[in-house]
Amino acid sequence: MKTITCKEKIFHNIEAIIFDKDGTLADSESFLRELAFKRARLIDAQIPGTGEPLLMAFGVEENRLNPTGLMAVGSHHENLIVSAGYIAETGRTWFESLTIAKKSFQEADKALPNRGNISPLFTGSLEVLETLFSAGLKLGILSADSTQGVTNFVENHQLRPYIELIMGVDSGLSKPDPRLFLQACETMNVSPEKTLMIGDSQGDIAMAKNAGAAGVIGICWHTSSANHLNTADVIISDLAMVHLD
Repeated sequence: MKTITCKEKIFHNIEAIIFDKDGTLADSESFLRELAFKRARLIDAQIPGTGEPLLMAFGVEENRLNPTGLMAVGSHHENLIVSAGYIAETGRTWFESLTIAKKSFQEADKALPNRGNISPLFTGSLEVLETLFSAGLKLGILSADSTQGVTNFVENHQLRPYIELIMGVDSGLSKPDPRLFLQACETMNVSPEKTLMIGDSQGDIAMAKNAGAAGVIGICWHTSSANHLNTADVIISDLAMVHLD
């Protein structure tokens, strides 16, 4: 077991670290914005007038993506249900609304490259993973993306040697349900109270804290403004701020 230091915070007796993917390891903002625009345009083409409200719901703000918005932190299923809800507001039946949303999402996925191929690792992340793994820590990824999406990301960036857990949201559970974190720890054969969570959303923080994690490190890359992470034990702006003692 290891001691991890982040700024002024010290975490003792750590045997594993679980990372979120998008916004934590993967610089995926550009891809997620493009995907949001594509989904909204496809739905708007069938239901005129829904495009702009959908973009607002997705968290698309001019030239940025709101890190607390639906697209940034929500699962595929959550985005789908919200989109269907906006369609249903126009008077369509729920079945019709859900069908339109599903078809639009499928077409958007086909129209865009695989997110694992175009969402780069944040600079320096690979070196941090290598260091932590070499020290004997177990490492995992728990993402709101699908498990296949996480797998694509890991394989594209050749992270298999370092990542023991590859886990997405494929069932009815989604962040911040603490059962996800508990399942991840069980799969890795580690204790939650000896496992750190590193993530960029309120969902990551609440999930890990309610699961009894050893601690939660909030990350907001390249900025010190991260009020949405103020319930984390410590907030960092770069993974390089995670140190082994």
